[in-house]
Amino acid sequence: MDLDLAQVRAFVHAAEELHFGRAAGMLAITQQGLSKRISRLESLLGTRLFQRDGNGVRLTEAGARFLPPARQTVTAADAAVAAAVGKDRPLHVDVWGHLYAPMRTLAQVAGRAGELVLGHGRDLPSVTDALLHGDIDAAFGRVHPPLHTALVHRLVRLEPVDAVLSADHPLAAAGELRPDQLRGSVLWAPGALQRLDFLHQFAERFGIRNRAASVNLGLAHFLAEVAGDPHRFSLLPADVPLPEVAGLRSVPLVDPTPLYAWSLLWRSGDGHPGLNSLTAACAEEARHRRWLEYDPTRDWLPDPPANATGKTG
Repeated sequence: MDLDLAQVRAFVHAAEELHFGRAAGMLAITQQGLSKRISRLESLLGTRLFQRDGNGVRLTEAGARFLPPARQTVTAADAAVAAAVGKDRPLHVDVWGHLYAPMRTLAQVAGRAGELVLGHGRDLPSVTDALLHGDIDAAFGRVHPPLHTALVHRLVRLEPVDAVLSADHPLAAAGELRPDQLRGSVLWAPGALQRLDFLHQFAERFGIRNRAASVNLGLAHFLAEVAGDPHRFSLLPADVPLPEVAGLRSVPLVDPTPLYAWSLLWRSGDGHPGLNSLTAACAEEARHRRWLEYDPTRDWLPDPPANATGKTG
């Protein structure tokens, strides 16, 4: 029995989503086209793979048995294509969270990760769409839920976060600050706070009630707005190179130290050989620079990482 790969791929997406509309969108086909592919596959196999009822769509017992080897079939096919054509095709990587300079981290591993071509994503949703449609192979930035089930992410770096504030701010002379000391200040955000998950969760966790949003016109403009008001502050990863902005102070945060989590993101089953090189280069750099150290007694993360290492001493 010869399987049609397009039909198997349609089944895998539908099985992972349990929603034919979303699965069709990921494949850039109509829902009717997806249903036809699955119906033909069921006819070939002589069994039903999905049960459709008033509660939606669910896998039959046969469908549940078929899913693991079907995933392997799609992965193997993608790997075969990549092996045939991937040597001459660079890895297309996009980034998001541009205000926090994600390229700083990628630049430190790019020389060991093979040829990379960079995209121009602006936020996580736009990068997610590009990944799902196959326009890019991988992406780099801060991942937060909900994350599409067809995507995989790996934690690369946990970066301490500093407070940036005006030199005229009452706390500007401090050598370090606790996050709760900022409760009387105004959190200045480069956009609507509900769209900026890290800043939003920081404000909720540490009781920052005074919040205001700006328009993201670049880091220099944003920091000039912070420096221009003695009541404002914002947050930046500690290694972000600061532009020349008069009257700006950067102060480390402690007890706890907020950490900004950077991750690689890619499609499940993507067989591009450059992905292995990129993830290996990131892992090597993380070990060398101790990027993944995390101590819950001294550090704060909105979502504790699954693959960070404990600090000692």
